Amino acid sequence: MAIIIKTEEQIKLIRESCRRLALVHKELEEMIRPGISTREIDIKGDSLIRKLGGIPNFLHYNGYPASICVSVNDEVVHGIPSKHRILREGDIVSLDAGMIYKGYHSDEARTHGVGQISPEARKLIDVTRESFFEGIKKAKAGNHLFEISNAIAAYVKPYGYGIVRDLVGHGVGTKLHEDPQIPNFAQIKRGPRLRPGMTLAVEPMINMGRADVEWLDDDWTVVTEDGSLSAHYENTILITDGEPEILTKC
Repeated sequence: MAIIIKTEEQIKLIRESCRRLALVHKELEEMIRPGISTREIDIKGDSLIRKLGGIPNFLHYNGYPASICVSVNDEVVHGIPSKHRILREGDIVSLDAGMIYKGYHSDEARTHGVGQISPEARKLIDVTRESFFEGIKKAKAGNHLFEISNAIAAYVKPYGYGIVRDLVGHGVGTKLHEDPQIPNFAQIKRGPRLRPGMTLAVEPMINMGRADVEWLDDDWTVVTEDGSLSAHYENTILITDGEPEILTKC
């Protein structure tokens, strides 16, 4: 495992990439409503990323055909936008997007309710979000990587939700996916020691039912095996000498 410690200049560029991406997410959130197609979200997201001087890093990544991953209800991640997929009242939808700015990547995901959603769906979204913040309480120099994983898992466990094991967080930099991998489920080993200058994408993916997932025939869309709802929350963070810095926030 080769974890890249970023220089001050690299951090500056990653920070700016993340700041611009957060603006994209904010505008996309305002689009979410019943009757809109997932393809409309993708078109808008692509346009916003380019308008802000970036390149969508998901587009054509290993063949992925869109700029924004739009995953609805039981779709965990990597949903492919379509003009035929229309958001409906009560759906939940996760938007996962990233950009390249001056050679440096950013990555962020949010799950939103469409119109009025059930209390159970709202709770899933909220717990997933809060598990991220519980995790990054451990994202401090001198701690070990899997303390983040264990903190996420410990927060989620009492709710009885399934923590996705087939997909994990990752490092971010000149590549979208760098070392290290960051599981969201409990680990026995401690993992590498965290050091200032590490840039990490921490992204809990939590299912209302079991943890098991499967891939659809498009080879991209990951869904819950039992058809239960799934939520996703992700930020790119920076390990510092003190508290971690959340880079993908407005």
